[in-house]
Amino acid sequence: QAPIKATCEDMSCKTGFPEDVHSAVVSRSVRGGQPLLNVRFRSCDGNKKIHFGSSEPEDFRVGEDGVVYAERSFQLSAEPTEFVVSAQDTETQQEWQMRVKLTPEPAFTGASEKDQRKIEEIIFPWQQYKPSSPLKRQKRDWVIPPINLPENSKGPFPQELVRIRSDRDKSLSLRYSVTGPGADQPPTGIFIINPISGQLSVTKPLDREQIASFHLRAHAVDVNGNQVENPIDIVINVIDMNDNRPEFLHQVWNGTVPEGSKPGTYVMTVTAIDADDPNAQNGMLRYRILSQAPSSPSPNMFTINNETGDIITVAAGLDREKVQQYTLIIQATDMEGNPTYGLSNTATAVIAVTDVNDNPPEFTAMTFYGEVPENRVDVIVANLTVTDKDQPHTPAWNAMYRMTGGDPTGRFTILTDPNSNDGLVTVVKPIDFETNRMFVLTVAAENQVPLAKGIQHPPQSTATVSITVIDVNESPYFVPNPKLVRQEEGLMAGSMLTTFTAQDPDRYMQQTSLRYSKLSDPANWLKIDPVNGQITTTAVLDRESIYVQNNMYNATFLASDNGIPPMSGTGTLQIYLLDINDNAPQVHPKEATTCETMQPNAINITAVDPDIDPNAGPFAFELPDTPASIKRNWTIVRISGDHAQLSLRIRFLEAGIYDVPIVITDSGNPHASSTSLLKVKVCQCDLNGDCTDVDRIVGAGLGTGAIIAILLCIIILLILVLMFVVWMKRRDKERQAKQLLIDPEDDVRDNILKYDEEGGGEEDQDYDLSQLQQPDTVEPDAIKPVGIRRLDERPIHAEPQYPVRSAAPHPGDIGDFINEGLKAADNDPTAPPYDSLLVFDYEGSGSTAGSLSSLNSSSSGGEQDYDYLNDWGPRFKKLADMYGGGDD
Repeated sequence: QAPIKATCEDMSCKTGFPEDVHSAVVSRSVRGGQPLLNVRFRSCDGNKKIHFGSSEPEDFRVGEDGVVYAERSFQLSAEPTEFVVSAQDTETQQEWQMRVKLTPEPAFTGASEKDQRKIEEIIFPWQQYKPSSPLKRQKRDWVIPPINLPENSKGPFPQELVRIRSDRDKSLSLRYSVTGPGADQPPTGIFIINPISGQLSVTKPLDREQIASFHLRAHAVDVNGNQVENPIDIVINVIDMNDNRPEFLHQVWNGTVPEGSKPGTYVMTVTAIDADDPNAQNGMLRYRILSQAPSSPSPNMFTINNETGDIITVAAGLDREKVQQYTLIIQATDMEGNPTYGLSNTATAVIAVTDVNDNPPEFTAMTFYGEVPENRVDVIVANLTVTDKDQPHTPAWNAMYRMTGGDPTGRFTILTDPNSNDGLVTVVKPIDFETNRMFVLTVAAENQVPLAKGIQHPPQSTATVSITVIDVNESPYFVPNPKLVRQEEGLMAGSMLTTFTAQDPDRYMQQTSLRYSKLSDPANWLKIDPVNGQITTTAVLDRESIYVQNNMYNATFLASDNGIPPMSGTGTLQIYLLDINDNAPQVHPKEATTCETMQPNAINITAVDPDIDPNAGPFAFELPDTPASIKRNWTIVRISGDHAQLSLRIRFLEAGIYDVPIVITDSGNPHASSTSLLKVKVCQCDLNGDCTDVDRIVGAGLGTGAIIAILLCIIILLILVLMFVVWMKRRDKERQAKQLLIDPEDDVRDNILKYDEEGGGEEDQDYDLSQLQQPDTVEPDAIKPVGIRRLDERPIHAEPQYPVRSAAPHPGDIGDFINEGLKAADNDPTAPPYDSLLVFDYEGSGSTAGSLSSLNSSSSGGEQDYDYLNDWGPRFKKLADMYGGGDD
């Protein structure tokens, strides 16, 4: 480090720069971003926010901490360089200024190597010191220039930087120390100081990319730890070295550019970063394109801004249909692109040429042909094919078809197939062969987006479509349909009603006349002549029929031709029937109830006539002259046009059922009248007018409806009983069937089947065996011998070991298992039946049966061979010994 000198002036405490002129000695070669000196600004009010500025902003910049930096790299001239540093209060806008004079350090000409390597000394400012008194404000302040130290130094370490010394060290024994990040704070141990000599050293290489500068504070104390000098600030700047290559943010960059773009069109920006100082040449990058693939139509279709990395086009001729993608190799070099000293790195830029609508659709033929049967809709009659060189399935490729002529009535439409891009000519309205036999359509093809500027549609974008209409056999049709006929009811059978004919639209086909038939005639009133369509009646037309709704009767007829294939059409004949007075009025209701006395005894009746006005009401009500008892006992009074009231004329009429004839006449012309019988039940009534003579009413007999209801109830009840009995029998059968079934768990392969037990004799059953004895030999229980009960005693022996079957035996072992179990059971004396004397119940002393001596074989027993008993097992061993022993 070359020595840097600084001067200062005494001043009192006031806000501003401590001096008007600040002089500093710096190296002759200045690099951009290099810190030069530190200006000191004193503020009595610590809350002020100060902004620093420079009169030469293009050369010098002042940081917020008062450090002056070089904005660019330059060489200082032999004469001092001067500029003004200003400080401004951001709130009050008050401004202070100080002039700075930079002097280049002299070159070493005759100095010895020892002098050149002399270490700079930093001396603490003087202050009055009294060990027993507190420190006083210092009268002078020093500005210590930053110490510049290159990164990645190779040593040797520790490497001496500066020497800290106080002018009090001649009279006192002092101890020096440094504090701050890099000394006693993380990262610790980078800077050390000799406590005696004050020599500040660095212990290892520095890395600017990790820490660009260190701010230390030097202290001087006496042996008792008392502060002798005010601490001084030491700034150590790490000088950047070109030790980092540029790195692209992405190894592959993707961009797009429309085809046909003009030169100078922006494409994309690639960016690389360098960990070195961006304000120095080590971190200043420059870009360039190394290669382009493919190289058509020009090897230099693109260029790159060497500072910003912006890629733009420099040549015309981008055509997606020829080249769809370009690949560029981009290089970034630091040291402002110096190929000798700069470090480089590369990345790939992939530029896709996007499609624009610069190719119109073109038809593959100038004329297309199609045909369609008449009266058919939603039928595709022709496929229009086009070619388009633009990118498939994009708006610049998708075709739209427009008819420019030949279809004034809009009978056709053209849809686009999204996959093939073909035009589908479709019929949307029926076409009549007898009216139009051929259509010639003019069709234009366009894209979904307009053509690029300067591109025109060629003649191939227009075509004609010739469509031939095919004649088919069409259905006949009735005229008019429906046909309305007004006719009075009562028209007799065999009368001619009307003629209902159809027309055949096929004028150009050779076929015979139409044939007619009846399709629907609900009342079967009509018939139609099959040749001329004349309709006559087969029954009397009745407006009051149930098949007539709102005076209208509908019948449907069929007209058929003999074409290929045969066709038919239907027509509806509507007959509006006019009413005539052909129905006499009737009384309603047919039955009524009244009391024996006059009060209350009024019966309201209504006249009902199927006819309509003017052949209906108002009606006239009267009683007939015969028999005479009718008018003598009853009277009738009309209360409205349709209603009348029947009441007793006499004071008392005996209870019973009476038939009262009533003559009702309508208002038709001529009049129609009828005599209706009203069945009146006369009964005894209470004060409320309710009938109480139940016996008489019951005696009159039940109605037919009541009898039918009672019979239905009885039949339903019998059916329910029968179903219950059948169900009970079926359930009993199911129970018996279940008892015969074997439990599914009783598997014959692994279980012993358990059947019904029959007991061990009569002793096990609670039977009265005396009934089996002879009556004359029955002995009382009192004299029956004692101890004649059956005695089955189990002998006392050790339990034998039966074979145990394995959990999963082999099928072939089943026979062995059964044989072993049988042998063990035969040799088991404890298994029943026991070999003991069995005594059964006494059955009497005599019998009427004959002797069984004929079964005695003792006479011939000696001749019989009993040796076979030895083969029957241990249970027959005693018998074998008794009878098979020979002479013994």
